[in-house]
Amino acid sequence: RSYTLYNIGLIYGKNENYPRALEYYHQAVSLNSNLPQALNNIAAIYHRQGLLALEMASQDYDSAMEISEEYEYIELAKGLFDKAAEYWYQALKL
Repeated sequence: RSYTLYNIGLIYGKNENYPRALEYYHQAVSLNSNLPQALNNIAAIYHRQGLLALEMASQDYDSAMEISEEYEYIELAKGLFDKAAEYWYQALKL
């Protein structure tokens, strides 16, 4: 069953439906914690989301309100990169 869930996650990932892909990868890992490929894919999605957050942060900001948004995107990116690192670390331990 864990491999089926993993494969469904792959399909959602290929179709760039990352929230659904994460849902299925997490379900697969909860059933079988020895799936480094699922952990890697979870990390890759979080990393990609972090890059997108940095892209949003790098837009030109003029007002204080917009600068505040920039800071929020940077903090979001940091959190996503940290999550990615945690999952890559778990995958490497297997």
